[in-house]
Amino acid sequence: MESYFSYSENEMLIWDDAKAFLEVARRGQLSAAAHHMGCGIATLSRRLDRLEGALAVKLFQRHQTGYTLTADGEELFDKAEAMEAAALAFQEGAEQQARVQGRVRLATAENFASHLILPRLADFARRYPHVTLDIVTDIRTANLHRRDADLALRMVKPTRGNVILRRLGTLGYGLYAGGGLVQKLTDPDCSTSCAEMAWVAWGDSYSDLPMAGWCEKFFSREPALMASSVASHIAAAKAGLGLAVLPHFLASGAGLHCVNSNIELSQPIYLVLHADLAQTPRVRATADFLAFLIEEQRDRLAKPAPQETICPSQPFD
Repeated sequence: MESYFSYSENEMLIWDDAKAFLEVARRGQLSAAAHHMGCGIATLSRRLDRLEGALAVKLFQRHQTGYTLTADGEELFDKAEAMEAAALAFQEGAEQQARVQGRVRLATAENFASHLILPRLADFARRYPHVTLDIVTDIRTANLHRRDADLALRMVKPTRGNVILRRLGTLGYGLYAGGGLVQKLTDPDCSTSCAEMAWVAWGDSYSDLPMAGWCEKFFSREPALMASSVASHIAAAKAGLGLAVLPHFLASGAGLHCVNSNIELSQPIYLVLHADLAQTPRVRATADFLAFLIEEQRDRLAKPAPQETICPSQPFD
């Protein structure tokens, strides 16, 4: 494909013809220049004729021993070299822009970062060694519209801002137990229903969370404990301090047992990108990595591990 550079108001100079001019001027022979450029002698000769026709000047004196520049050719040689330098700089700049490198700020939940992304980040780093991922886990304050982050993995659909979003999967929740509560739940002599058992609640400042609302409606007694992080809820459940509503992929990984997976509580997982950055190579590569990761872990994110599910002795109500 031939490249064109503006030459005058009414004419276009074909850059490949200018390259032919430079190579012949440097090597003095048509055959040597053609060999270096990887084209035929006839093709190279046509390019020179076309260039001389476009410029309306004679650039070379043709001799049996080779080609020498005319006075006009000598005058234009430096200008052609300047064009060559500009073309090479343009090409280098384009290649630099296309190279996958730079810093990418990703906003996501701490649990996604620690248990889903970071364990697989070495694969991404091997493929894109020049990309530095800056993970921001304070997603309540990170705002793509303000450029606090370049992209985000979150469970709340944005309602404003210059963003592009894609739903990747579903984060499923279940009611989980650990420690002595597992034995109590499966004991046929136990008459306590799940709704009457000890449970772990979220603090007042987290009452807007879907799992907090579900627990308030389901349990018929006061909570045994209040905690403000998923990690604390997992630790409390493992210690047998109370039942906890948790994401399946975290609870299963912690060795907890699913008391009920059919609590009709789930959240969509969205990949959100700032529209102005969506096609930049570093952001695109990170987005593709996250999309692959969620797809690969689709079942683990949405469903409980079968071997971790138990059947309580009392009906679930």
